[in-house]
Amino acid sequence: MKRVNWVKAWGVTIASAILLVGCGSGEEASQAQEDVNLEGVPERFATGEGAKVKVIRKIGGDDHTAQFLAGVKEEGESIGFDVDIFTANGDTARYHDAISQAINDDYDGLVLSHGDDAATVEAVQRAIDQGIEVVTFDSIDDLENIEGVTLTSQDDEELASLAMEQLVEDFNREANILYLWVDGFPPMVRRNNVYQNVLNENPGLKELERFGVAAEDTSTQTQNAVSAMLNKYPEGEIDAIFATWDAFAIGAARAIEEAGRHEIKIYGIDVSNADLQVMQQENSAWEYTAAVDPKLIGAINLRLLAKKLAGEETPQFYDLEAILISREDLVQGQGDVNMVSLGEVVSGWGQSDEFLEDWMKTLKNHHE
Repeated sequence: MKRVNWVKAWGVTIASAILLVGCGSGEEASQAQEDVNLEGVPERFATGEGAKVKVIRKIGGDDHTAQFLAGVKEEGESIGFDVDIFTANGDTARYHDAISQAINDDYDGLVLSHGDDAATVEAVQRAIDQGIEVVTFDSIDDLENIEGVTLTSQDDEELASLAMEQLVEDFNREANILYLWVDGFPPMVRRNNVYQNVLNENPGLKELERFGVAAEDTSTQTQNAVSAMLNKYPEGEIDAIFATWDAFAIGAARAIEEAGRHEIKIYGIDVSNADLQVMQQENSAWEYTAAVDPKLIGAINLRLLAKKLAGEETPQFYDLEAILISREDLVQGQGDVNMVSLGEVVSGWGQSDEFLEDWMKTLKNHHE
């Protein structure tokens, strides 16, 4: 009688079982994907095929940029798009080179962020002429003259109003202010308009000094500038700082901490993980910041682009609603609050179904 090698036989049996289970799992996954009914999905995407899009941002090197890019990429990939991202880190030449290359590389759509010059308008017109759909964020207003382009932005007037109105209320309309702002960017221009109006309506508000630069080391330069201002104005002569960009607020907070001038309060705009960390530090001067979730901004820009690619109607302009975040709410939260957990502290943060069509939800299920 022939002796059976049970060890070998058992190994073959196990290997076969694993192979069958593996095949079955793949087949089940494939079947599950096929089971998603694509009825109602626009014809362009009805086969499950996506689109090739590129996100190009002029500014960079900050957490806000990283969150924005992540929002666009994740939302695009969730509906089956191929999404490439690029940030020029403030380099105008690199920014325009990237747009030109994207136009030549036959992308279906572009999301452009912080294009602030006439060359951006010319580049977008070239893209449109070649049948490429375009959505822009915080970019030059002249883009509104190009048919088919959607211009999105944070509601900069609301951002500035929320922060300044809180400052006015906290100081009963009388305060000496340091103003941190830089010209040359559309959102900054809009925020400055609000600031000037608030000052005109409240003669008790006095601007003592102002500073602003947009660079890779904005926070460091701001810290040095504010430190010099603190030396110039002794305790009791500065009440508050209005920082129109979180990079300014971070630099100002460092200067105040270094000088021990905790009587001064910062009212800022924008938010990131780094910002939240600064606001939650003991004795932090950063009391309030008005912001829109940058990741949500990215996601909504992608949805708008997807609607264009599907041949659906989109608005020419869209402003994302701002929310005021207080240091008090943050420190009363359970544990350290970050961009992920911020929604547990601030009602409505990071949530919006704007432009999230049913067919996009179907594609999300299909590509899970």
